[in-house]
Amino acid sequence: MLAATRSGSGKTTITCGLLAALKNAGINPCSFKCGPDYIDPMFHRTVFGIPSGNLDTFFTDDATTRSLFASEYDGDIAVIEGVMGLYDGVGGTEETGSSYDLARVLQTPIILIIDAKGAGRSVIAQLKGFLDYDKYNLIKGVILNRTTPVFGDKLGELIEAELSIKYLGTVPQINDAEIGSRHLGLIIPEEIDEIQNKLSIVANKIEQNINLSEVKIIADSASKLDIIEDRNEVKENPVVRLAVARDEAFCFYYRENIKLLSDAGVELIDFSPIRDHDLPDDIQGILIGGGYPENYLSDLSVNTNLKSQIKKAIENKMPVLAECGGFMYLTESISDKDGKSFPMVGAIKGEASFVGKLVRFGYVTLSDNDISIKGHEFHYYDTDNNGNDCIARKPKSDRQWSCIHKIDGSYIGFPHLYYPSNPDFVKNFVEVMKKYGGH
Repeated sequence: MLAATRSGSGKTTITCGLLAALKNAGINPCSFKCGPDYIDPMFHRTVFGIPSGNLDTFFTDDATTRSLFASEYDGDIAVIEGVMGLYDGVGGTEETGSSYDLARVLQTPIILIIDAKGAGRSVIAQLKGFLDYDKYNLIKGVILNRTTPVFGDKLGELIEAELSIKYLGTVPQINDAEIGSRHLGLIIPEEIDEIQNKLSIVANKIEQNINLSEVKIIADSASKLDIIEDRNEVKENPVVRLAVARDEAFCFYYRENIKLLSDAGVELIDFSPIRDHDLPDDIQGILIGGGYPENYLSDLSVNTNLKSQIKKAIENKMPVLAECGGFMYLTESISDKDGKSFPMVGAIKGEASFVGKLVRFGYVTLSDNDISIKGHEFHYYDTDNNGNDCIARKPKSDRQWSCIHKIDGSYIGFPHLYYPSNPDFVKNFVEVMKKYGGH
C-alpha cells in the first residue's frame, strides 16, 4: 500500500509512476483504491490497461473485503493507493474506512509517502509519530516527495539509523507532470497521448530515484491471507439482459458492482445516451450510473428518440437503477452553471441544478422497509425532488434525510450504491427483472 500523511502529499502521482515503472520492468501489476472513489481505478484501467478496483472497510466487513481482494487480484503484484492521511477514516476520526484499516484487514505492508518540501529533520519526527501509532507494525518503508534526491538521501540515512525503517528514495518536484487526484475523471481518446507523456516522465523519475527492488521485497513480505477463493466458481447463465449507459456522460461504475450483476446471471449490454438513438433490444432493465451529464447537456437533450424510449420503458414498469448523474438525466431538466435549462428524460418530476458546493458529501447507509445497503454521495448538483422512499443515515452521526425514488423495484437517486455491502440488493433486482420479462 502507498499511503501518506495527508491528502495532497503526492500519492496519486507516485502511485501512477510506480505502476508505470513496474510495467516497464516487466512486472504485471494490478491496482486497488482504498475508499469509495471510482475515478482512480477507472484511470488505471483506461491508461494502464490493468485490473483495478475499490476496497473499503466501511462498505464491507473484513471477510468480504479479503474475498473481494482475492477474487480481483491478478498479475505479479497488487498496488493499493491509500486515501487521505493513513489513519483518516469515517468522519476523519474513525479508523474504519481508513487506509490503515484496509492494510490491517489485508495484512498489507505500507510504504508511507511524506511531502518533504520545505522540511528537514522535522520529517523524522513526523515519521516517528506515524510509526508510534502503527499498532500492527505495518509501515515498512518511506518515500520522500518534492525535495531534492541529494538532500532526501541525507535524510534517508538518518531515517534508517534512527527509526530502523527502510528509506526507498526521494521523488523530486516534477513540474507540469503531476497526475492530479481527479484529473478530469474521464479520459477521452485525444487525452491519452498527453497523459502517457506525463506518466513517462513520472515513471522515469521513479526508476531513477526509487529502489524498486526494495519495493518488491516489501511487497513479497506480505502475509498470506487466510482465505480460499474458488476462481473456478460457476456463474449463473445469463437469464436477463440489462442495458448499461456507458459513454462520456455516464462512466462511474464500481467494478465490484458489475461483477456481482454478471455473476447473478445478468447480461450487460452497453449503450450510449449521447450517440445511440434506441435502447438495446430485448432488455429487462436499465442501469444508468454517475458521470458528467452536466458536460454533455446539449448532446443528451437533442437525443429525443432515446429519451422517449427510456421514459416509456419506465412508465411500462421496466426496473431501473439510476444514481447521481443517471438520476439527474431521468428528471425533467438539468440546468448548467449559467442557469440554462436542458430538457431530459422526464420520467421523474423535478429539475437538477448546480449549487456550487458539495451536497450531502460522504458515506451513507440507505434503508427502506425491505433492505439496507451502503453507499456514498459526491455531487455539486441537487434537485427539487430527491425522493422519499429511503432514509439515508450518516455514519457516526445523527444526521439523516429522505431520498430515492423506489418505483416498481427501481432505485433512482443521488447515492452511489456499493452492491457487495449487501448482495441481496442485486438478487432482489434480478428477481424484479425476471418478473418484468419482456413487457
